[in-house]
Amino acid sequence: MTLDTTLDTAISRAGPADLDALAVLFDAYRQFYGQAPDPARARQWLRERLRFGESVVLVARRGGTAVGFVQLYPMFSSVRTTRTWILNDLYVDAAARRKGVARALLDAAAVFAREDGAAGICLETTRDNAAARALYRDAGWHEDATQWYSLALSRTDVEGQRGGTSSGS
Repeated sequence: MTLDTTLDTAISRAGPADLDALAVLFDAYRQFYGQAPDPARARQWLRERLRFGESVVLVARRGGTAVGFVQLYPMFSSVRTTRTWILNDLYVDAAARRKGVARALLDAAAVFAREDGAAGICLETTRDNAAARALYRDAGWHEDATQWYSLALSRTDVEGQRGGTSSGS
């Protein structure tokens, strides 16, 4: 099932047959963000997400070769009582950049979410990622007025909370 074909870029929803090619791209994506190379971990992560329906991955191909992907995770809006999607991962191989692949992936993600009946898609990027921010704006995305917060949890923190001290009498 092809979602989009733009200037020799074909985008389709990934399935089990795409796992090996996607794992290579996903490992490169993780390395881009400072993680150590670990192709087996990348493959296992994607396999579990796809197997259990925890994410949707759209893969971009040029000349039959996988050159990029976008990974979406479902989220729900209690206020709007509807599904939304988080565009968590977007990656294009260095050799395929500046050829419209990232834009085609963004557009295909929007088509997927719309056809799924979602109210929208959100993503997060760093303020200093000017190229990505320009791409998102050009594709019709808007910077929201909300502020995201995060709380990093280490294994030690979580274990301490489970077996931690009690303030009871």
